[in-house]
Amino acid sequence: MKRKRQLPLRLRSWFVRALRVVVVYAALILLAVFLLAPFAWMVLVSLHPSKAPIPTMQTLWPQQCELIGFNPTRCWEQFHWENYAFVLSMPDIPVARFFFNSIVVTTVVVAGQLLVASLAAYGFARLTFKGRDFIFLMFLLSMMFAGPVTQIPVYLMVRWFGWLNTYAALIVPGLGSAFSVFLFRQFFAAIPKELEEAARMDGAGDLRIYAQVIMPLSKAALATAGAFSFFAVWTDFFWPLLATNSMEMRTLEVGLSVFKNSYGATNWPLQMTAAVVVMLPLLVAFLFTQRYFTKGIMLGGLK
Repeated sequence: MKRKRQLPLRLRSWFVRALRVVVVYAALILLAVFLLAPFAWMVLVSLHPSKAPIPTMQTLWPQQCELIGFNPTRCWEQFHWENYAFVLSMPDIPVARFFFNSIVVTTVVVAGQLLVASLAAYGFARLTFKGRDFIFLMFLLSMMFAGPVTQIPVYLMVRWFGWLNTYAALIVPGLGSAFSVFLFRQFFAAIPKELEEAARMDGAGDLRIYAQVIMPLSKAALATAGAFSFFAVWTDFFWPLLATNSMEMRTLEVGLSVFKNSYGATNWPLQMTAAVVVMLPLLVAFLFTQRYFTKGIMLGGLK
């Protein structure tokens, strides 16, 4: 009798767990669709004819691409991919130059910031010197100030150095990040000191320990800090607007506003095309770093 009663209970428990999993995945799928819908709308609008009005929901997807009577060739011809070639090769608004500037500035800032922040964090986490905790506290306090508060002093310094409208003005102020130092310091402090002691017994110095012991174990921290830095630099608008005054030195975010004033007010497909060009690298970077990104946030929170 007990075995007969246990079987329905097990089936009921299994059914409840399966139903819970189905509900969770269904909710996640609905949330993903809700979040991706604006981006999908932006991409579809960018593939409409130039100077076309904003399409309605009925005309957003071409009829030739519907499941009933689907024709791949006719469906492909309905999308105006030439909008992207036109935006990237415009003579009066050099969007390709904006894109190149953003790539150069973002790449150098991310690489330099990871190097500077990780070296500073190694000193705070592994070295012992007078005033270490006080200096680190000052780093933490600097995170309390909003970025625009320091823009004017940084601008005056850059102007005094003669760096305005140069790559130095766009790159050097972004090499320091208190948040990246804090994140690296938390990771480095969690690494067992036995590894460092073993390396010192083999004759390794601080730089060798940093490069060959600490950094290989901090891939999650590197990916997390790099992702945060990439998103911040790529989407920065205010500082590139202050530091540059020529069309050749503008970045994509500033160039997008210039493009909007020239074409976007009356040409929604081209405006959405330029927006896709700006946003696509962010999506690619997130797809490549999301695994380390999530892991880094979890480990940093536990510490």
